[in-house]
Amino acid sequence: MITPIRANYDAKGIEKDIQEYWKSNKAYEKTREARKGGKKFYFVDGPPYTTGSIHLGTAMNKTVKDILIRYWSMNGYNIRDQPGFDMHGLPIEVKVEKNIGVHSKKDIEELGIDKFVETCKTFAQGLRADMTEQFKQLGVWMDWDNPYQTIKLDYIESAWWTLQKAYEKGLLKDSSRVVTWCPRCETALAEAEIEYWDETDPSIMVRFPIKGDSASLLIWTTTPWTLAANLAVAVHPDFDYARVRMSGPKGEEELIILESQADYVMQKGGYEKFEVLKRMKGQELEGIAYEPVFKLDAVPDSEWNYKVVTATYVEQDNTGLVHTAPGHGPDDYETGKRYGIPPFCPVAENGRYTDEFPLMVGKKVKTVHDDVIKYLEENGRLFNSSKIKHRYGHCWRCKAPII
Repeated sequence: MITPIRANYDAKGIEKDIQEYWKSNKAYEKTREARKGGKKFYFVDGPPYTTGSIHLGTAMNKTVKDILIRYWSMNGYNIRDQPGFDMHGLPIEVKVEKNIGVHSKKDIEELGIDKFVETCKTFAQGLRADMTEQFKQLGVWMDWDNPYQTIKLDYIESAWWTLQKAYEKGLLKDSSRVVTWCPRCETALAEAEIEYWDETDPSIMVRFPIKGDSASLLIWTTTPWTLAANLAVAVHPDFDYARVRMSGPKGEEELIILESQADYVMQKGGYEKFEVLKRMKGQELEGIAYEPVFKLDAVPDSEWNYKVVTATYVEQDNTGLVHTAPGHGPDDYETGKRYGIPPFCPVAENGRYTDEFPLMVGKKVKTVHDDVIKYLEENGRLFNSSKIKHRYGHCWRCKAPII
């Protein structure tokens, strides 16, 4: 007898009936039992983060996985289908901080670290349970009673065990590097965790007087706060530089700049004309010593501190001389490493200056632009100050500017 087609397709009703049938007949359990003697197939679940309900991307991801697992199961394989959940880390902490009104690490310490951690655990476990039910509603067949959870000790211990084995095999190297940092979350960020949008920042040209000479090296930067950690000035070894005399009603001065930028620099400095006194390749400038803006006692000693170095990443714009702080940028760090200049970073994890920079100790680095510019002006170092709109990185979790 042919069953007549339904007048209306009730998707929810059919879905509910099928899932009830699977549940009452233990379809999942019986299928896995029937495949126990088959060839083993290992499936590793890339875990969703327990910070909210599943979204369409998560739903599609799990559905595709379910299709593949079912395919191999139907081909007689004994499937290891353990699901997983990523349940600790900053995304969860940030969510909890918002829920309970916490705004900084200091607030967490006052609340009590243990209490905060337990609140985060409870939050993550609750969302894990919710997500599990949502995945079940999608009809996904996995071992939902035994998921791996990054919050559990067995998982954490396995990670440390793996690291121990790497150490025992001599695969770990002790070194240092410059990392992108969020001063609000007090953590490093991967490139994929940075969001970019336009910000307006200072654009300044600064004089670095050459030792034993009347001329100055003229550098350009959009990060005045990093000048405290300046240890070198970089030039491109193959570019054409010049010693140029700028002059006008305000007087005259001699500068070392990229020759092609002389007219641009003249206008920025408010001069009316310039004269090229000497031409040289960037390589010829290597080793020239200069007077730093801030000479701090805490700076590690090095033969190349406060000297001109060469770097091929220097571009033909602005002044053609790049302020270099090995403690504040990956390119700067690598250049410092080539010359044996140790990185210097007088900034704490909370984004405030340490006592290594006494003049501004305790201040947030992203708030001192005006203070630094005023200091430069008062000490005859500021050649030009303007504003620039450019793309700047922000922490994807809390939206704070990175350093």
